[in-house]
Amino acid sequence: MSGPDGLTRDALHRLPKAELHTHLDGCLRPATLLELARESGVPLSASTPDGVADAMLVRHARDLEEYLQRYIVTVQVMQSHGALVRIARELAEDAAADGIRYLEVRFCPALHAPGVTLEGALEAVLEGLAAGEASTGLIARVIACGLRTLPPATSLAIARAALRYQDAGVVAFDLAGAEAGHPPEAHADAFRVARDGGLRLTCHAGEAAGADYVRAAVDECGAERIGHGVRLREDPELLRALADRALPLEVCLTSNLHTRAVAAIRDHPAAEYLAAGVPITLNTDSRLMDRTTLTDEYWLAHAALGLDAAALARIARAGFEHAFLPDDERRGLLDEVSPAIEALA
Repeated sequence: MSGPDGLTRDALHRLPKAELHTHLDGCLRPATLLELARESGVPLSASTPDGVADAMLVRHARDLEEYLQRYIVTVQVMQSHGALVRIARELAEDAAADGIRYLEVRFCPALHAPGVTLEGALEAVLEGLAAGEASTGLIARVIACGLRTLPPATSLAIARAALRYQDAGVVAFDLAGAEAGHPPEAHADAFRVARDGGLRLTCHAGEAAGADYVRAAVDECGAERIGHGVRLREDPELLRALADRALPLEVCLTSNLHTRAVAAIRDHPAAEYLAAGVPITLNTDSRLMDRTTLTDEYWLAHAALGLDAAALARIARAGFEHAFLPDDERRGLLDEVSPAIEALA
């Protein structure tokens, strides 16, 4: 498959990519979800992997809140150390097969209780990712998420637990979940504790609520990256400020369509933000619920948004430039992948 300028999907598959925004509980293999559901007695509406894939795909959600209902299903089978290890390992394997060289996986440890503790959940996911790294050469790290709909005290507990695993591969703190009516500053203490302890910060904002949530994520919570940021265009002053600061957006095109953040892919402002100087990264968000890969997202940006090879190379480079890695590790990785990225342009 090739576009009007000769760019092929295969070239995008081979392109070294970094993924900075993907949710562990949105990336189960359908066959794994089916097997774990049978083992744990969780009822599913389908009995084959293909049927499970169809059942979990979000097609007609009215909003983000309805989209998030699918996660209730996956979290139910993620209540043991073994399940978390397996799911994390398989995600690393799937990412590596998609041409991803660096992966940041996010999840909320509190969702896996009482099956495992906060610390136990982090340890299991780190164990699974380490196994995936060993078998593929992929570099994988963890972002611990608080949830807007849980008490701020829970976010604070997650941040404190995450700090104990920095040396093991936890690199950042995030706030996720249903956005509208749940401003990020309510969880500012958790962001402060994470930052003061040495973790990096990202925050879901501007997906199902306005640009004021993006401003609060940056100004009140200290976010260094913004998850989604679709509605940033509502505040031109803030848009310019993010461009001046080179503060990146974690863009998830297919997910934004499925959550009704945009009515159609052609309406997505990612190309507009890129032209305005805001760094853009492309991400899957949820491989299962959105039935996508990172290669699919790059191809969609090319085919639907008209981004050419040079723009996609710029996006690919941004993924590595804004990875939550120590400076020396990030520079080394960027030096390694840069020749292949530059060859695309």
